[in-house]
Amino acid sequence: MTALCLAAGALNAQDTIRYSGKTLVNVDYHHGQLSPAIGVHSYQTLRANRTDAGKDSAITWTYNHAPMLAYWNGTFYLNYLSNPMGEHIPPGQTLLQTSKDGKTWTKPVAVFPPYKIPDGTKKEGHPGVAKDLYAVMHQRMGFYVSKSNRLLTLGYFGMVLDAKDDPNDGNGIGRVVREINKDGTYGPIYFIRHNASWKQASDYPMYTKSADKGFVEACEELLANKLVTQQWVEEADRNDPLVSLKGEYKAFSYYHLPDGRVVGLWKNALTSISKNDGKTWLYNPKRAPGFVNSNAKIWGQKTSDGKYATVYNPSEFRWPLAVSVSDDGLNYKNLLLVNGEITSMRYGGNYKSYGPQYVRGISEGDGTPPDGNLWVTYSMNKEDIWVSEIPVPVRDKAGKHAADRFAQMPEGKELVEWNIYSPLQAPVAIGKGGNGKVLIIKDKDHFDYARVERVIPATQKLIAEFSVTPGQSNTGLLDIEFLDAKGTPGIRLSFDSTGVFRLKAGYRNKTLLEYRKGQRYDIKVQANTTTRLYSVVVNGKQVGNGVLFAPLESVSRIAFRTGDTRRFPDADTPTDQMYDLPNGGLSDPEAVFEIDYLVTKSF
Repeated sequence: MTALCLAAGALNAQDTIRYSGKTLVNVDYHHGQLSPAIGVHSYQTLRANRTDAGKDSAITWTYNHAPMLAYWNGTFYLNYLSNPMGEHIPPGQTLLQTSKDGKTWTKPVAVFPPYKIPDGTKKEGHPGVAKDLYAVMHQRMGFYVSKSNRLLTLGYFGMVLDAKDDPNDGNGIGRVVREINKDGTYGPIYFIRHNASWKQASDYPMYTKSADKGFVEACEELLANKLVTQQWVEEADRNDPLVSLKGEYKAFSYYHLPDGRVVGLWKNALTSISKNDGKTWLYNPKRAPGFVNSNAKIWGQKTSDGKYATVYNPSEFRWPLAVSVSDDGLNYKNLLLVNGEITSMRYGGNYKSYGPQYVRGISEGDGTPPDGNLWVTYSMNKEDIWVSEIPVPVRDKAGKHAADRFAQMPEGKELVEWNIYSPLQAPVAIGKGGNGKVLIIKDKDHFDYARVERVIPATQKLIAEFSVTPGQSNTGLLDIEFLDAKGTPGIRLSFDSTGVFRLKAGYRNKTLLEYRKGQRYDIKVQANTTTRLYSVVVNGKQVGNGVLFAPLESVSRIAFRTGDTRRFPDADTPTDQMYDLPNGGLSDPEAVFEIDYLVTKSF
């Protein structure tokens, strides 16, 4: 009997994913004190602005959330939900952006515009009656690429009769679909599935009415795929035969193991295994052992190096955003930072949560970017939309010191070892500067900043040399920080907004020199974390000595950031921000900083 129990236990251990690593996050820090996955580049695709002069709802609606991603016809496709102010507050629409390189994105366009609910419509179990009411959108899938290589985009029209009503109770309108053509145009909108409770006439015909036989076949192929329709469980009728596993299982993602089994993942790090492509599941989803995850989404996929990755918020909050890697798709062994920033929530609203959240990658069959990297999309504060490119293989250790002289580096390879956080109003890019090809950091964002970081081998006796050319001396800020593996800074040098180059000396700042715009400053820092002493040389002249303002065992990272350290929100911040920040559409005078090189070594 004991032997049988042990055998059963061993079998069960193989039938669930688990996190066996020892790294856990500290939510007192937005980055969770995680070491970064090397070379992650994060780009903002949409920055909401309620005061946008064009008055376009694609920009001025400030609830933007639940983005989805596909790669097709040499192009990234991204769609997401949008409401004027808050979650489940109508009207709602689904917007779409495209990009050829994942860095520069088109202005969003409405692929599913607001849908008017007929006056007098009622909803089972709710006392309200629709009057001048529009639907809200809610969907857990955004794209499908058919075997005949047709790209479909989908959305779901739900119905809410008050601010706390649920659009996912199975009593909505239904799911819509349209084709995206290779020339960038869109086909007509059709319904692919109505909720059984919807008895009204619809604004759009069923897909079966299309004269395009290939489009109808693509829709029916989708409807027959149990892994695809499993994503519909929340919005679908509670007894919809298209959905195999019924219940309160949210935000499904999945991937195949080499033996053909499917790993399913849901919110709260719930997981199960299917042996028949989602027709049935071995057990009701249960918490994956070792995984920490609240009610935000978790994404899982096979990566181009034959390994597997999960990307999620590993805390009870929606920060930080992290990646974990598995060799076999079942045992996850590490936890690394993808995005550890939280910008100010400029516009309050219903159910708006702080942090980089609701992450999605590219589903199986929905395309493979040629770079072989792991691409994910997510919202920031349910307000702005971002993408991150995570290099594959995923790494956290630098094999050698930095020797990055940008003018001498191959085109397109300059920032492979750098981590980038690049908002639309504070972009980071390689470009032409006063001294040739340089790293250019700009910032006119009143609420956010740009950040670049270079991971180096952990070093106790470090020499770091770099140049900074400030484009101004009367605005902006550039902090240069030396950090340990957990993101604790011990040295901070700053080009401040008053024309002063300074260092942080404990809780005070010490002036090193007055700087001039347009002048290049070659800076050498020699630091010893054992003695906690360091020196600063500028243009060949020693300008100051300092003591690490926080003790570090070693220096593992050097970061350049165009704004002050952020500590809001924290674990005790009230959950719902229902207020707007003053001047939410404000921009600052643009500050520009050029970096020619960064070279590090031990001594």
